[in-house]
Amino acid sequence: MNSTPSRENHQRHRDERLARSYRGHDREFAAWAEGIELIRHRADTQVRVFRLACDLEQRGAVADRAEVFRLLAAADRLTRAAMWLVVHMTYAKQVYADGRTLAAGDFKADPQGHTGGSLNMVPAYIGYLAANALCGITRSWLMGQGHCVAAIDACNLLVGNMEEAHAARYAWTDAGLTQFVRDFYAYAIDARGRPASPLGSHVNVNTAGGISEGGYLGFAELQYVHMPLPGERLVAFLSDGAFEEQRGSDWAPRWWRAEDCGLVTPVMIANGRRIEQRSTLFQQGGVEWFAAHLRLNGFDPLLIDGRDPAAFAWAILEAEERLLSCADAVANGSGGYPVPLHYVIAEAPKGYGFPGAGTNRAHGLPLQGNPAEDSSARREFTDAAAKLYVETESLHRSLPYFTAHAAQGRALEKDHPLHRRSVTLKHAPEPDWHPAGSHESPMAALDGYFVALADANPEWRVRVGNPDELSSNRFYRTLEHFRHRVFQPEAGSDEAIDGAVITALNEEAVACAALGNKGGINLVVSYEAFAVKMLGIMRQEIIFARHRKEAGTPPQWLSIPFLLSSHTWENGKNEQSHQDPTLCEALLGEMSDTSVVRFPVDANSALAALADCYRRHGELHALVVPKRKLPVLLDQEQARRLVRDGALRLRGNADAPVRLVAVGAYQLQQCQLAWQRLSEYGVDAALVCLLEPGRFRRHFRDELERQAGADAALAAELFPENASATLVASHTRPEALAGLLPRNALLLGYRNRGGTLDTEGMLFANGCSWLHLLAALAGALDLPLSEWLGTNELAALTGSEDPRPLLRVGEVAAGGRL
Repeated sequence: MNSTPSRENHQRHRDERLARSYRGHDREFAAWAEGIELIRHRADTQVRVFRLACDLEQRGAVADRAEVFRLLAAADRLTRAAMWLVVHMTYAKQVYADGRTLAAGDFKADPQGHTGGSLNMVPAYIGYLAANALCGITRSWLMGQGHCVAAIDACNLLVGNMEEAHAARYAWTDAGLTQFVRDFYAYAIDARGRPASPLGSHVNVNTAGGISEGGYLGFAELQYVHMPLPGERLVAFLSDGAFEEQRGSDWAPRWWRAEDCGLVTPVMIANGRRIEQRSTLFQQGGVEWFAAHLRLNGFDPLLIDGRDPAAFAWAILEAEERLLSCADAVANGSGGYPVPLHYVIAEAPKGYGFPGAGTNRAHGLPLQGNPAEDSSARREFTDAAAKLYVETESLHRSLPYFTAHAAQGRALEKDHPLHRRSVTLKHAPEPDWHPAGSHESPMAALDGYFVALADANPEWRVRVGNPDELSSNRFYRTLEHFRHRVFQPEAGSDEAIDGAVITALNEEAVACAALGNKGGINLVVSYEAFAVKMLGIMRQEIIFARHRKEAGTPPQWLSIPFLLSSHTWENGKNEQSHQDPTLCEALLGEMSDTSVVRFPVDANSALAALADCYRRHGELHALVVPKRKLPVLLDQEQARRLVRDGALRLRGNADAPVRLVAVGAYQLQQCQLAWQRLSEYGVDAALVCLLEPGRFRRHFRDELERQAGADAALAAELFPENASATLVASHTRPEALAGLLPRNALLLGYRNRGGTLDTEGMLFANGCSWLHLLAALAGALDLPLSEWLGTNELAALTGSEDPRPLLRVGEVAAGGRL
């Protein structure tokens, strides 16, 4: 029986024979196949490329297959030139386009860079550009390993695919290249305290075509399958190090459907190393082990030479052709879901093309010393750079193959479809407002509104991220209407092959389903405590969107709501793992014009908040929403005013010396009870509902945040600094609001007390009951608490009687003590 190695040897010998035959019959092919220094073409790559060229010629995609070989020869030269520039970005502060030897003073005193990964990304990105040029289609691209941005920026400079911030500063001249390398890790700041250099250590808003920073490894793997719309194509560059981060990437074939997804080509740069050791993938057994793993999870792996741009170009086109064939099979009934996603594994030593390749050094600074002060390191750099150098005249001859966008009638790569997302709802249905005084679940109200909104805008793809139970969170209609996406629907269940609800017990994976779908309408519903696991990807999205605002190019994708339900105060029946307001607290720390955190108090305020979210762009909205039936306190006009202004005075006079401020629905209930008791005893108090604390900061951190802040006059009226006492009862831990409201405010909130309790027990255990509110006010005003509380109430406060009956709305008798 033949072993696997013998089969591989047989295939290798067969490829070598075919490659020799092709070279003997086609001069242009032979010229390309010969390669250039450091860019060699394996026999399997030669066979694949020759067949690709013949196919393109036969289909009329190129006039002559020789065009393919000439373009790929140009790609070899561009690859070397870009690698040459990448190593200069790390080490040099002076660049000469003629490739002359650098002196000690031409090197940086403090070299920086993720050099090895960037070197590996150069042939991948040039291969992507070559695939676009070969078939006249501009694909979108995504790079999970954002620290390899030097490769992207170097290649883009080379082919003139730059955003304005780069185009104005950089060119392939001594001055332009020198400015380029000096801007890399420059650390300079401008007068506003922002980075003065348009280059970053990771993908940023000036990276042509960049859509994600890629600083949080593993999230690109979860997002890419949800990104392209039908008719679009995406190449997602991934890393074997990130494979260890988010195992939900294995599920990508579960979600892809030809009917509502564009073509996706995941490309793993398998260099075998993470920061300081071999990646787990290579410890497990290398690319052969990974290929077997992929097959078990519904992928079709394609193994290529990761050192060769032609191999990448072939793999992208091949993967797309295979996926299109699968889609055709589904459409004509000869196939079904799941279809295999065609996953490219590009194997290369980390840092190939420069000293230190394949070692831990390749991750950052591959030379053993600093060329600025070490002559041995300087010689090592000089010798390696000479092998990468391409003469300027040769580069100029190569560029036209990659700059024919106008002739091909396609967009530059910086303007790929995912980078220019723009979604506006043509129809915004009026919410189904509920009459004040009725009882309704705020989550149930949002459920009906979301279905109505999506139905009114059928041209946009819907994604619902669901890591929990939609039905438990009162989203019955959404589940019935959009259904869980599965391969084989279970009879009688809310499942469908084309379902729009992405369900997995993995918060990051389902959040990425919505965040990846920036060409559509999205919603994420989660238990508040477990949504904390979404924080990393949410923060990455918030940061990138905020930077685009600062750059004057605000994103135009529809803002995405995250509904945090089954929340801390409603989840008392479960242990403290289920009682955690960390996510909304963390998001309050982000810039509040982009990270919007709101605490609706009833069905109408929840409806107004969700409708407002879908009228805005480029923001993430965290709405902490109760799911139980609660009294409807606000009519539709009050709800709209609350969302518009961020806070609303519900009771009392504008100049009342005592303030009761509620952040959250159950906190408002307790504040109401406290206000009622104060009113009975003639205390002039105002009751304020604070929906959006981030708009009332004492100190806004920049002008964008200030513009999104609350009206200054309203803030002064609602939260006067000279009030006798301002007490805030918050859904969050009190410390989360300490920097927002008046300095002398009394802050009560979650203080890490919980267990198996009911809502009233949670309020009491955390010192947030109306009894505790009055006790805090009495202390602040230096009054005896017995002025306001009866004997049994004082006993309940000290724990000698059961306090729970006293904490429910309606349980406090009007007009006197209990």
